[in-house]
Amino acid sequence: MPDQPGTPAALAGVRVVEMGQLIAGPFCGKTLGEFGADVIKIEAPGGGDPLRNWRLIKEGTSVWWQVQSRNKRSLALDLRQKEGQDIARKLIAEADVLIENFRPGTMEAWGM
Repeated sequence: MPDQPGTPAALAGVRVVEMGQLIAGPFCGKTLGEFGADVIKIEAPGGGDPLRNWRLIKEGTSVWWQVQSRNKRSLALDLRQKEGQDIARKLIAEADVLIENFRPGTMEAWGM
């Protein structure tokens, strides 16, 4: 049954912090965003998610990036620096869901 006009999305009011890269994490965030969650994607400064430059097709645009970044807001934070980690902790404290797909131990090494 199609959504009825004026019907709230299933995940409206749910805040998600996405710290994932490439496919798995961003796919999860995109899916939650499609159901109405407020998704904040944290990316590294300078280049962002490597998916932005994966298989460029026209005028520097990646179809993968266009698909996986839908329904998200992006924020550049250097998670290797204390200031970036502090901002991330504040965002995570206000979130209902955290998505991350770093190598095991990365978040722990950052004290998160």
